[in-house]
Amino acid sequence: MKNFIFDVDGTLLDTEAMYMKALDKVLRQHQIKHPYSELAATFGITSLDALKRLKVPADLISPILNEWAQTIPEFQHLTHVYDGIEEMLSNLSKQPGTQLAIMTSKQKYEFKRDVTPLGLDKYFSQFVFFEDAKRGKPAPDPILVAIDRLNADPKETIYIGDTQYDLQAAHAAGVKFGLVVWQTKPSKKLADADVVLTTPEDLLAMTR
Repeated sequence: MKNFIFDVDGTLLDTEAMYMKALDKVLRQHQIKHPYSELAATFGITSLDALKRLKVPADLISPILNEWAQTIPEFQHLTHVYDGIEEMLSNLSKQPGTQLAIMTSKQKYEFKRDVTPLGLDKYFSQFVFFEDAKRGKPAPDPILVAIDRLNADPKETIYIGDTQYDLQAAHAAGVKFGLVVWQTKPSKKLADADVVLTTPEDLLAMTR
């Protein structure tokens, strides 16, 4: 593989608790209650799609989106980079002919808030955010944008992520999907992953 496109949340960073605890707090303020497992099942798609899947009333979606965004910083201390990620990115970016890109459901301001301060930006040549595609995951649109910006051959490209939405988007875009399991056990819904990555170091073997 020569082109590696990365998801962020749940792949490079452990951000689930930050997002879901903030969402739970806001929903409860509107007398909407869901088990944490139901909230977590929306992790990996856009905030708007998450609220729709949780059947939030249409008239509450806009205010809840705004309140959710404002509440997230309260839980930002729960976020961290997974062990071995930065070393892997550093080594991978030094491989001859290798390109690294980010494709995330985050909006650009969220990325600047959550990821940029951690110093990971320097390893990537291209970034695709929520604003850059008409449809988000599981649609292939944002991965196709990343492929175009990298001028990459899809046959030499892999998308690295952790959810069924990532898998669906990758295969719909015609690229391989690498499932990371350093943060959780693989689900049966992800049995179609082309590669299962148990540690960040596993990615380095794919350049040989």
